This record gives sequence, structure tokens and C-alpha cells, in this order.
Amino acid sequence: MNVTLTAEQSGQRADQFLAACLDGLTRSAAQKLLEGGHVVCRGKALKKNDRLTVGDQLTVLIPDPSPVELLPQEIPLDVVYEDEDVIVVNKPVGLVVHPAPGHPDGTLVNALLYHCGQSLSGINGQLRPGIVHRIDRDTSGLIIAAKNDVAHLALAQQLQDHSLYREYEAVVVGNLKEDAGTISLPIARHPTDRKKMAVNHLNGRPAVTHWTVLARYPGYTHIQCRLETGRTHQIRVHMAAQGHPVLGDPVYNGQRKGFPELAGQCLHARRLSFQHPRTGQRLTVECPLPDSFQGVLTRCARLL
Repeated sequence: MNVTLTAEQSGQRADQFLAACLDGLTRSAAQKLLEGGHVVCRGKALKKNDRLTVGDQLTVLIPDPSPVELLPQEIPLDVVYEDEDVIVVNKPVGLVVHPAPGHPDGTLVNALLYHCGQSLSGINGQLRPGIVHRIDRDTSGLIIAAKNDVAHLALAQQLQDHSLYREYEAVVVGNLKEDAGTISLPIARHPTDRKKMAVNHLNGRPAVTHWTVLARYPGYTHIQCRLETGRTHQIRVHMAAQGHPVLGDPVYNGQRKGFPELAGQCLHARRLSFQHPRTGQRLTVECPLPDSFQGVLTRCARLL
């Protein structure tokens, strides 16, 4: 890919610039690309500490990932809907969606390989068979996977044109002043903490979250969120940017004290609605709030 520097980005180190502008790329990964000679500017390979100037055009060559053997694993799945084209699973807190550094197995993908056999789409490559979209490890709820490439392409198009409806519920810290609202703030990798995302008006990708208050408690608000886009940590970043982080979120300062039932952030993908890739019929699936979420609501209600 080719990336051109703007005036605002001039003077940045090459590794800093790459990590900020390429979504999902850590600074250490950017440095490895630079050290391997995979980033070229003005006819020569860049070093990680080279300073860039406005108008510089970087050519970035992303090498193929090292081969990884993905094995089916018998991991229990809460299947909400399944047919020959798609499968929708209610993912528990703590289950990683696909293999990644630090999580080579024991993921949803390993479980799907066991459950579905070879009936998973291959569009997302060897490490993410069937995966159309993701939810965070410590977020629970609905996730859809495709069993063939035709279904995958159709669902990916619905994600692109925002017709794949995704609705979440969350408990956030503090009391929101309005009963509903829309947050439209661009999101990119945090400039210094690579485990976080952040609002970034310079390098961020557009992100839109619609929210509605479901219930109010002293110090906490139960909300419903509808995603128009699907950036990494989107609801968590957007709510934290409003001063109302998701309860229990360890990354974005969502307090956990007083809620021992919480294993992750109090965020649940409650409903999915999509056009079936084969029949064209509109399907809506939903799942109940997990026990930990219900426990939080019960504890909050006692504060009234």
C-alpha cells in the first residue's frame, strides 16, 4: 500500500507514523516492517527513526504471515441460529474470537472448526475462517460467521452499507444528561499505548455510535447502543470520550469496585439483524443478558 504524509504529520518518526495510520498495526510490528526493508520512501528503505516530511510517499509491503496450524477444538458453543450458510453464536466473556499473539488456540475459530467441520468461508484467510466481524474478548454476545464465501461476501457488503444491524446493551459510569444521542468521533490506535484505541481527528477512521438510555441508577446508566460502523473498541472508546466509560472496562478506566460479578466490561451484543445471503429474508436474532450483567442491574437497582 502507499501512504502519503500530510502537513500535520510532518516530522514524525517512521515507526510512529506507520503505527498511527495503519489500523491494527502495533509500533513493534511497524518497527519489524522497517527493519525488514518493507517500507520504502524516495527509492530507499526507511529506518525506524527516520523523520518524515510533508509529501513523502511511503510504499509499504506487508509480508505474508507465517503458517499456523489451526486445529478444531471441542469448546462448548451457545448456537443461537444456524443453517447451511451462516451460524450465529452467543459468545461468552473471556473467549477470544480468532488466534492472535498470546492466544494461539482455545478461540471461537477453533470451536467453529470443530462444530462446522470444513464448512467455513476462507475469505479472511487461514487464521480467521468464517469470521465476518469481531467482538472483544471480554465483551459477550452475538457474533455471526459465514459457512461459505458467497455468504461471507453478502454479509461483508451489509457491514459496509450499514444494513447489518448490531445492537448492544451496556452499563456506563455516571449519569448521561440526555435520553438519547449520537457520537460521531474518528477512532485510531492510541499514539502511545498500543493496547488502546483513541479518538483521533487527524488519523482516525470515521466511527458512529447511536445510544439510548434504558434505565438510570445513582451513579450508573443502563444504555442501548446501535453501531453504524464497527471500529475496534468503538463503544468503549466513544463512551469513555463522553466521560462515561463502560462499567468494568479495565482499559478505559471503567471502575469495577463494588461489582464482583463482573469478569469483563459490562457490554453485551444483544441483537443482530441481517438479510439472509441465500433467501434474502430479513432475520433478527437476539440473546439474553448474561448472569453477570443481570447481577449488575440488580445491584444498581438496590441503590435506588
